[in-house]
Amino acid sequence: MFNAGRSLFPKQERMVSRLLIETLFGGGCSHSMAAFPLRVVYMTRERRDDEAPIQLLISVPKKHFKHAVDRNRVKRQIRESYRRHKELLTDPLPDTQQLLIACVWLSDRHESSLSIEQKLVSLMRRIGEKL
Repeated sequence: MFNAGRSLFPKQERMVSRLLIETLFGGGCSHSMAAFPLRVVYMTRERRDDEAPIQLLISVPKKHFKHAVDRNRVKRQIRESYRRHKELLTDPLPDTQQLLIACVWLSDRHESSLSIEQKLVSLMRRIGEKL
């Protein structure tokens, strides 16, 4: 049975547009902060009617984990932490704005899910304060 109170991470919240990714990493209006082993690059822009209020990109470079199973595990941990705490970003975000976020993994080692969640929540709170 579907739980209506449960937070989801729908497809619309995944950043897949090459144009948006280039805009985010192209500099200019984007901001960056880190809480090792995560680095977050984010920016706000005007929101269109058909777009999700937040779009997320998760990057775990092959340079850090050679095996796809390891990269996928880290991405799954980050995605789950974001899904559980995304209200930290959606609540302070104005309805007319869209938030683009990229999470980049910086370490060669695995971390516990609890540790990743604490670091991501810390970063999300800092971003929420700046909105």
